Amino acid sequence: MLELIYPASPAPLLKGAKRARAVEMVPVIDDYGNVVAQAPRTRCHNHADKPLHPVVHLHIINRAGNIYLQQRGAHKDLLPLRWDTAVGGHVSYGEYILEALYREAAEELHLHDFLPQDLGFYFFESDSERELVNIFAAVGDYEIRPDPDELAGGRFWTPDEIAQALGKGILTPNFEGEYARIKDKLQALL
Repeated sequence: MLELIYPASPAPLLKGAKRARAVEMVPVIDDYGNVVAQAPRTRCHNHADKPLHPVVHLHIINRAGNIYLQQRGAHKDLLPLRWDTAVGGHVSYGEYILEALYREAAEELHLHDFLPQDLGFYFFESDSERELVNIFAAVGDYEIRPDPDELAGGRFWTPDEIAQALGKGILTPNFEGEYARIKDKLQALL
């Protein structure tokens, strides 16, 4: 996990960004986790300069070694109905990484009591954004209740099912790349 370092006073708005009421603000960071600005979440997507912003991902593994994946909602702008990491979301301005992780887990899966294991971080860039992805995993037989306003659903997948789905447009490209990076670490947690 790359912890965020906030300035002593609120960070300025990112150049060209406009603050509006009830808009989710996210921290804009440098490669070392220093918060250098803040911007509306929408300003961090589909913008030419793609400001770097932090996100969290949580992989959930049950005691049988299966991995929970969420199915993205049909309303999502990017990759609707594809299967993805159990929990994923943006860090809000003023939050720290673990705060965002617990908030996102509660919002998406009604999951509160888990002990996250830090699996590291990496930089992800797509055509529309640039993210610092903080990866965590939790092992246990949790009661998971996907929020229908957030997700289309979810289920546990065996490692073989994931392997068979790779490259077929079923899983998100971000999940596929991340899974290749951490699959051995996930199985080592059992």
